[in-house]
Amino acid sequence: MEDDVLTTLKILIIGESGVGKSSLLLRFTEDTFDPEQSATIGVDFKVKTISVDGNKAKLAIWDTAGQERFRTLTPSYYRGAQGVILEASAKTRDGVQCAFEELVEKIIQTPGLWQSENHGRAVQLTDEDAGGGTCGGYCSLV
Repeated sequence: MEDDVLTTLKILIIGESGVGKSSLLLRFTEDTFDPEQSATIGVDFKVKTISVDGNKAKLAIWDTAGQERFRTLTPSYYRGAQGVILEASAKTRDGVQCAFEELVEKIIQTPGLWQSENHGRAVQLTDEDAGGGTCGGYCSLV
C-alpha cells in the first residue's frame, strides 16, 4: 500500500556500454535475464518498491545509455538522485537484490539524502563504500 512507503528514491545505474546495466535493471525489477538484451537508447526507467529494515521505499530506477553519443543526455538525469549502482552482473543473480537493499539502507540511514528539502541536489559519487559491503561492486552517495 502506498501509505506505507517512507520515501521515493531516485537510483541511477551507470557504466560503460555493454556492461549489463539494462540486464541488472531487469533482473532486479522483473527477475528476468536476456543474454541478447539490446542496447539502451537514451534512458530507460522502472519502479519497484522494496522493504529494508522495516522501511518501505519506492525506487525509481534509471538505466542510462553507456554509448558515447548519449553522454550529453545523462548528466541531466543525475539531478535529484539519492544513489547510484555501478558495472554489476545480473547473469547469475548473485548479489543483485543485496546491492539494491544495501544502497537503500545506506540512503535511509542518511536522511539528508532523501528528505524533500534536499531533492534536486547534484549527485556526488564516492568510492569509499565500493566493494566494502557484503555485496561489493556498488557505490553509495555520502
